[in-house]
Amino acid sequence: MQFDWLNLEIRRMMARGFAIVLGMCLMVSALPSLPAWAVPTVAAAPAPAAVQGGSFIAAAVTQVGPAVVRIDTERTVTRNPDPMFNDPMFRRFFGEGMQQSPYEERLRGQGSGFIYNPDGTILTNAHVVDNADRVTVTLKDGRRFEGEVRGVDEVTDLAVVKISSSDRLPVAPLGNSDQIQVGDWAIAVGNPLGLDNTVTLGIVSTLNRSSAAVGIPDKRVDFIQTDAAINPGNSGGPLLNGTGEVIGINTAIRANAMGIGFAIPINKAKEISARLVRGERVTHPYIGVQIATLTPDVARQNNDDPNSTVILPEVNGALVMGIVPNSPAASGGLRRGDVITQIDSQVVTTADQLQSLMERSQVGQSLQVTVRRGDRTQQLSVRAAEMQRES
Repeated sequence: MQFDWLNLEIRRMMARGFAIVLGMCLMVSALPSLPAWAVPTVAAAPAPAAVQGGSFIAAAVTQVGPAVVRIDTERTVTRNPDPMFNDPMFRRFFGEGMQQSPYEERLRGQGSGFIYNPDGTILTNAHVVDNADRVTVTLKDGRRFEGEVRGVDEVTDLAVVKISSSDRLPVAPLGNSDQIQVGDWAIAVGNPLGLDNTVTLGIVSTLNRSSAAVGIPDKRVDFIQTDAAINPGNSGGPLLNGTGEVIGINTAIRANAMGIGFAIPINKAKEISARLVRGERVTHPYIGVQIATLTPDVARQNNDDPNSTVILPEVNGALVMGIVPNSPAASGGLRRGDVITQIDSQVVTTADQLQSLMERSQVGQSLQVTVRRGDRTQQLSVRAAEMQRES
């Protein structure tokens, strides 16, 4: 009987609970409807971006790809005949008909570039279009235009080409190369080896790689180094970040650079592109020294060598390895073996630092140069001149 009574009490408690729940439900259903403005809202979490089967690389290339162009060039050069053909002894044996006169030859080249302004202004490398008689620009959609070279600066290897079109032209967005970091994605787009619309991927390997370290001391560029493949024909094409902004201009300057590519920072192009568009000459100051970085350890090793022909001061600075004849350095009294330690009271510890200071100076500016010569410190005055274009 006790068991049956317990079961009966449980059934009664369940029945009362069911009645309470049912009553609450009926009360809720009987409440009047509230206006929409009176219903409190809770911000929903943003929905994840739809994935269409692509990647950030595909998105970046889709954004910029139409603005990347192929640049074909032609130029005429005059060739002199091999002197052998005009040698009297040669003509006696093979006849006067073998004599040759100077002749013309058509040379063709190809590179890349990208439209960065809706008016049809294109950035590319100077070596792609320099001395070209004719420039043809081909867009990804197949449209072809005659290009006009507006300006060339060999020292930074930058050039501007202009095309005209009544139709809308695609434009590549420019980024900020000062904001990139080592390890960031690097996407190279261009037309290497005649293969149009090619994309390679890598990362930014290092920043501020000096042109002297790269092996081209006649340039004034601190390159972005990347492991994205950059081959002949890629020159002038854009280097993109992960969001599809142009952070550099690819340049195939080292044929033996296995797995290493270099790009001119886009901020450098921003500095001089307006002058190139106007056809203005971009001047670069120089004093005419061949330099190398000197450290106390390097100097000590040299001085301890019994075969060394010069004793170097054991200091940090830029060692003068050579003087260009008739240069400002020669006129100012600099000598081979001097160590430049200051320019206008700014300390110089490396060759790259000296090059950067020179690039920030002005043509005609009188520079106060502090040098260590042997065990003595001397002050020299050197007037910067304009770096001349090589013929």
